[in-house]
Amino acid sequence: MALSPVNGRDHVTTDPNISPGQACVRGTRIPVAVVLENLAAGLSQEAILKSYPSLTEQDIRAAGAYRAELARRARH
Repeated sequence: MALSPVNGRDHVTTDPNISPGQACVRGTRIPVAVVLENLAAGLSQEAILKSYPSLTEQDIRAAGAYRAELARRARH
């Protein structure tokens, strides 16, 4: 089964009332950086979902998409 593409902006928000200056997964207080750090540490999606049950697989993929978008912008 092919995964559908996700738009990082659809799943990521910055709200100064929730976590000033940090992009968070929409609808949670979980910073995108935390999701990315877990992935970088080698944790599987399943392990991340177990640690953060309010996340979805799409949220995790969106964190990666958001990171890629920021990297593209940094090159220009």
